[in-house]
Amino acid sequence: MRSFFRTLPSRALLPAAAALLLGSCEMLEFSPNDHRGPDRQQDLTAKNLARLNQNPLPAGDTLRFVFTGDSQRFYDEAEDLVKSVNQQADVQFLIIAGDISDFGFGREMRWVDDHLRKLKIPYVTVIGNHDSVGNGRKAYEAIFGPLNYSFAYGDTKFIMTDTNGREYNFDGKIPNMPWVNQELRDTSTRRHVIISHVPPQDEDFDPAVRDAYVTALRNDPRLAFEMNGHRHDFSIGEPFNDGVTYINSYGFEKRQYLIVTVWGDKQFRLKKVQF
Repeated sequence: MRSFFRTLPSRALLPAAAALLLGSCEMLEFSPNDHRGPDRQQDLTAKNLARLNQNPLPAGDTLRFVFTGDSQRFYDEAEDLVKSVNQQADVQFLIIAGDISDFGFGREMRWVDDHLRKLKIPYVTVIGNHDSVGNGRKAYEAIFGPLNYSFAYGDTKFIMTDTNGREYNFDGKIPNMPWVNQELRDTSTRRHVIISHVPPQDEDFDPAVRDAYVTALRNDPRLAFEMNGHRHDFSIGEPFNDGVTYINSYGFEKRQYLIVTVWGDKQFRLKKVQF
């Protein structure tokens, strides 16, 4: 490097140095909060839903999907999970219940996608509390998409909502209940499934919104069940004794995931898979 610069007149040093830096800009990360990335790793939710819609599920057919959560920094586990899921027959897509990243960095989200894009099926996510720290929400929106969104597949409407109330300093606005209520009022599908990261019985769920959320779910005649991550372990039950089933996912580090099969109005079956 020194011999190269000695061959140049002094007035050429600055442009030459700038050219070297710009020529290798893809190797530099100016800030850990920089969420910029290649086009192929932007708007992943929309791209994966487009893939899913290429294989529509006829009305009345059985729905089957993989449910897991909290990938965070478990990259070896992510690789092994992909290998396992790719061996499953008749599974239509995969859902991650939040905490794709650990520190809300865009590069963490892209590293997880580097593994998950090797799936034979599409995947969708919901934002977790770890994805919300620092610049995380902006990174999530750029790499994946909206913090609240829904989609219909077959007879089911999936409602994906941000419940990370602590990360908003418990401002009484998360989850966004006007949006949730609007989605639950939709009668265009046979059943609803609502998916978020923090379960309403958890201390990280905004207590000011808990009753409204639980009541809205209880009053939805189409709701099959509610699904969460955050706790890194499987559980199923009716914590509010109101007939609403809440299902919690394994974290990647537990090396287990669920295959969820749904049919009829609200009938479902869970199968645990170790990898």
